[in-house]
Amino acid sequence: MDTSTAVRQRILELCAQQGITVNRLATRSGVTQSTVNNIVSGRNHSATVATIKKLCDGLDITLRDFFDAPVFDALEQEIR
Repeated sequence: MDTSTAVRQRILELCAQQGITVNRLATRSGVTQSTVNNIVSGRNHSATVATIKKLCDGLDITLRDFFDAPVFDALEQEIR
């Protein structure tokens, strides 16, 4: 699994846990709906840390909480 897929899965997991849609997350975080939709649909493969931080703010979690998930434990090496 690559990093963008892991980020996408984590966002969807957290939205499901909190019972919100990705569109609601966009509103709560101040990230445009198109950006969030592009991340979760896989069209955006390079979400910035700043964008992820805003999404974390919308989810009321820290960056540490976001990345402290099994989905990030076995990521493939991106540079070969």
